[in-house]
Formats: sequence, structure tokens, C-alpha cells
Amino acid sequence: MVAALAIALLVAGCGGDISDLERYVERTKQRPGGEIEPIPEIPPQETFIYPGNERDPFDRSVIATRVTEEVGPESDVTIDPDRPPEFLEQYPLDSLRMVGTMEQDNVQWALIRTPERNIQRVREGNYMGQNHGRIDQITDTRIAITEIVPDGFGGYQERESSVALTE
Repeated sequence: MVAALAIALLVAGCGGDISDLERYVERTKQRPGGEIEPIPEIPPQETFIYPGNERDPFDRSVIATRVTEEVGPESDVTIDPDRPPEFLEQYPLDSLRMVGTMEQDNVQWALIRTPERNIQRVREGNYMGQNHGRIDQITDTRIAITEIVPDGFGGYQERESSVALTE
């Protein structure tokens, strides 16, 4: 009953007198149109040529020369293409978690949890992460890793990284 009354009131409100709206629309249509101002002319910007800077600032040969001079002899980092990838190299380093350590036959092992929640054990000399990360040291609280990452100029550089024990 209440719903039928609400619908009746709603329909009655829509059918009212709209003659005042029609008169307003007619008056607005009969007003003369205004003039649109022309788009202002924008003067062209004068270019300035800096003296002594004729070379391209994005020329890679100049940047690459400067970087290799700063890096020095360590820039001879290469990746061994014949080394078969290890299981944990398919995961990004930040998705792997160290969950513990163990010692077996005087060898320190770290226990790593993968994103699928499987546990893998690794030791010094193993690789993990997608940047050719070689495990340098295993302690009770962290794994020290040396990654080989692109330097942006077609070569590679070494980067120190680590995976800490998670609670």
C-alpha cells in the first residue's frame, strides 16, 4: 500500500505544468548571438644556441666513455653463457625468503622459501635471483649475494645484495 502511494506521488510530480520552462527556452533562443573574439596571435619563441655545445647531449658514446673511465678495471664483468641456470634463478630475489640455516657435513646451508611456499636449500657458490646472483656468504641471519646487472651501456656491473632471515 505504501509503495503504491509513493509511486502515485512520484508520477504526479512529473506531470506538472512546464509552460514557464518553455517560455524561458523561447526567450533564450530569440536573443542575438554574441561575437567570439579571435584567437590571439602567439609570437614564435626565439631559440638560443649555447656557444660551445654543438654535440648531442644524449650521445651514448660520450656518456659510455665517461662511465667506463670512472669505473675502471672492474668494468670487465661478464656472464658465463654456458653455466646452466639453477632452480632459484627463475624467481626475483625479493620474492625469495630465508627461513633458516642448517649445517650438514661441515657445510653451512641456508633454507629458502619460494613463492609457492616450497623450501630449497642453498650453500655458498649457488645462484639465486634473476640477476645471476652468486651466494658469497651464509650467516645465521642473512645471505650475502653478488648480482651481475646491466650497466645501461651494453655491459655489466656487479652489485652487492642480501637476503635477510624472516621471522
